[in-house]
Order: sequence, then structure tokens, then C-alpha cells
Amino acid sequence: MRAAVDARAVPSDDDLALADQVSGQLIRLVRLMDRKQAQYQAEHPDAVERATYYLLVHLVKGGPQRAGALAEAVHSDPSTISRQVGHLVRLGLVERMADPEDGRATLLTATEEGRRVFEENRRMRIERFAEMLSDWSVADRRKFAELLGRFVSAFESAQRPDG
Repeated sequence: MRAAVDARAVPSDDDLALADQVSGQLIRLVRLMDRKQAQYQAEHPDAVERATYYLLVHLVKGGPQRAGALAEAVHSDPSTISRQVGHLVRLGLVERMADPEDGRATLLTATEEGRRVFEENRRMRIERFAEMLSDWSVADRRKFAELLGRFVSAFESAQRPDG
């Protein structure tokens, strides 16, 4: 019986050169995004940090959740989630409520104001991206969206312990 052969092909020099270009551009993009976020935070000291805002996004999209489930969903430490949720509660974007299935437990839920802030931020982000891509053809924008989605899925799969 023959030993199983690794199905992964050895990348060629061209494959590695292209991967270097892609990774270099992604690093550039992340740095630009971090710089933009830092500028925004400096101009708006009361703004919600990106990681904290991400919790609001999860609660708006996923509905009410226990803190432990939220921590697991965003791959974060429960103590960090607790601090971030506390900030969102103080801002009136999230509220704590009794879990109807277990009165001893607490659910976190986005408030009406939290949903409004989420929708406003989403609208502004979409408009900003539409403007950046406005001189691209529709076909290029569609292809970019498709390829970016494939890349993010591949990246996500590669990050899983079983991936």
C-alpha cells in the first residue's frame, strides 16, 4: 500500500512572487486602515474603539447574546468583553436584560440608539467604498467583490486549527 501523498503542490517561484505581492499590498492596506483609525480616534476622543464597535455589530446582526457567547464569537477574552460591553452600556448603545429562558442569566442586546449608530456607520462606510470604486467598471467591482470574498474565506479557513 502506498503512503498518502500530500495533496498540496509545492508553489512555484511565480506563485511565491505573486503571494509576496498580495501579502505586501494587504500589509499596506492594514497599515493605512490603522493610520486612518488612529486619526479618527485623535479627532473624536469619545469615539468607540474598533474592537468595541465590533461587539455592537455582532449584537445588531446576531441579536441578543450572553457575554460568554459574544466573547466566543469574536474570539476574545471574557474580561475584555466585559470592559468593552460596559463602555457600550454607558454610551447607551447596548443594554443588559434578563434571559427569558434563564432568569439568572443576562443577555446583551443592542439598543435602538445602538442600531441607529450601526446603520449610520454602515451607510457611511458603503458610501465611502462606493466613491473609492466609482471609476472602476461594474464588471471589475463585481470581480473584486467575488475574489475578495474568496480570499477572506480562504484566509479564515487557514486560521482554523483544523484548517
